[in-house]
Amino acid sequence: MDYTIVIGGEAGQGLQTIGGVLARLFSRMGYHVFSHQDYMSRVRGGHNYYQLRFGDVEVSSSREKAHIIVALDLATIELHKDGLEETGIIVYDAQLIKRTFTGPGYLNVPFERIAIETGGDKIMSNTAAVGAVLGMLRLEMTLLEEIIHANLKKKGSDMINKNILVAKAGYNYAVNACSQCGFSPQIQDKNGHMLIDTSQAIGLGAVMSGCKFYCGYPMTPSTAVMNYVASNALEHSIVVEQTEDEISSINMALGASFAGVRAMTGSSGGGFALMAEGVSLAGMAELPVVITVSQRPGPATGLPTRTEQGDLLFVLHAGHGEFPRVVFAPGNPTQGIHLTNKAFDLAEKYQIPAFIVTDQYIADSQWTYESIETEDLVYTDYRLREEEGDEIEDAYKRYNFSEGPVSALAVPGISRHLVVVDSDEHDEDGHMIEDSDTRVKMVQKRVIQKFSLIQQEIDPPLFYGSEKPDVVVTGGAPHMGL
Repeated sequence: MDYTIVIGGEAGQGLQTIGGVLARLFSRMGYHVFSHQDYMSRVRGGHNYYQLRFGDVEVSSSREKAHIIVALDLATIELHKDGLEETGIIVYDAQLIKRTFTGPGYLNVPFERIAIETGGDKIMSNTAAVGAVLGMLRLEMTLLEEIIHANLKKKGSDMINKNILVAKAGYNYAVNACSQCGFSPQIQDKNGHMLIDTSQAIGLGAVMSGCKFYCGYPMTPSTAVMNYVASNALEHSIVVEQTEDEISSINMALGASFAGVRAMTGSSGGGFALMAEGVSLAGMAELPVVITVSQRPGPATGLPTRTEQGDLLFVLHAGHGEFPRVVFAPGNPTQGIHLTNKAFDLAEKYQIPAFIVTDQYIADSQWTYESIETEDLVYTDYRLREEEGDEIEDAYKRYNFSEGPVSALAVPGISRHLVVVDSDEHDEDGHMIEDSDTRVKMVQKRVIQKFSLIQQEIDPPLFYGSEKPDVVVTGGAPHMGL
């Protein structure tokens, strides 16, 4: 069993609400779900769509053909009708789009009329549409009612009851009207699945890795990571700050890191461009920081809400001067959690900036999992705090040559040692210098010697498929680049 549903319409019509509710519904029913979105950079109008696939076996990509297309406007029918399966059905509201289609591939369901007559407000049209889809699939309504209760609990029982009535009316209308509906999804007899997108997974990985400070300026599609961390900030004692711009973001993250906590910031291409000088500061001062870069098409503003992978070289080389960094590119939520954990670990271990690179498609797409293994996540506090710091001799040197490429990083204000960092080239104590001998030693320590250690952390490429394939496809490993 494997079905695909596309919900299309203008921005502002609530298609993401319909798609999001259906995705959650199917995942809680025990189906495997994969979803992705395509949306324009506007508040109203344009053409957007939400596509989800669900089945009884694991799915991790979209299909070209859809079994059900929910058309909230005429443009959706015109643009997507050629992508309909031979036995598929386009469900639409003829009164809403002011046009009627006939034939077995069309089902007219009056979403607005059902919402007004049953619930008293056309704003519930989306609820009627969700109910109609369930009716077409002949799936039961119990879990939908639970989701409506959860979504609308702050709006009171009257609103909850009205939406349930509207959903049932949409369901019954589709059951009675869609004689051609031959869908027969197998009822799952197992528990529901976790539904998560990669942005949420990166945020979850940050929380589980001990992140205590996140700052950023909203920029599509990076904002979802900040939103997730912020939604869990109170429970996990995390400070989240929306800054005035990306220059402030990188510098505040570095300030938090210097103060002794694990810090993270994030943006997309244009915003990350403003962070480049701060990234160099992290390299010179050897301050750990984790940075997410959620790619979108450039140059400049480009296509703010679409997907592209054109910033990898920019991330690899951003910042003036030479200094080591690690770059991770997760390809799904599981990798998002584990590679974020590794980014924090290596940033702290080697006192370097670590990057997590995604794109709009990877960031916004949702997967289902029965569970995600987290036993191998690590948390090692590499910093010198009160107990360890006071054991060091009085001659603590922040960039001590004798300690090798990674010097002890004490937390200022906790131990009795003075911690000095500088954006200029500096000596072992952290004070600025001008002589070439010290400069050469620092570059060898900070760059050349660290590289050899960091390279040992690279994981082998992932392997999928048969041990004896007829065709081999190779690509960039989704783990770490230097």
